[in-house]
Amino acid sequence: MSFILPLLVWWGYKEVQNQLVHPQAVLVLGGSTRRLEREKFTADFANKHPNIPIWISGGSPPRYTKEVFTKAGVDPRRLHLDYEAVDTVTNFTTLVDDLQARGIKSVYLITSDFHMRRACVIGEIVLGSRGIEFKAISVPSEQGSEPIEKSIRDGARAILWVATGYTGAQKAKNNH
Repeated sequence: MSFILPLLVWWGYKEVQNQLVHPQAVLVLGGSTRRLEREKFTADFANKHPNIPIWISGGSPPRYTKEVFTKAGVDPRRLHLDYEAVDTVTNFTTLVDDLQARGIKSVYLITSDFHMRRACVIGEIVLGSRGIEFKAISVPSEQGSEPIEKSIRDGARAILWVATGYTGAQKAKNNH
């Protein structure tokens, strides 16, 4: 039971810090190539936050992604499309050093609601390892939450990456 107080203090600290954070960029974990839901949500979100750049890791082919943002009136120069990732862990590990090199200390993290728990676990570890905070923004869906085992597995992989630089993922055979 003695571990509960530090856990509550940490959680309270994170909640207060989250309220004070002013993200400098948007990080979108690309989703389904069929429906472009995350991209459409982000295009609308980007119009409400017109002065920050947008990184999209994975997801739909560039042509479709750019079309969604163009139709929404978002300046395409704000987009940074990355297709190096092969899974959720590498969505973070392939971009975190670029974000850090650009002096970004806080991002809006956008992904589907069913995927958010796992994304937050990985984000705390990978982004946190570079001093980058995030504010989670969920894209509504009709899917149930992922099994907690995925969060545990990928959290362990994220820790492995911080310690060794190795994610345990296979390299993509060909990038988009």
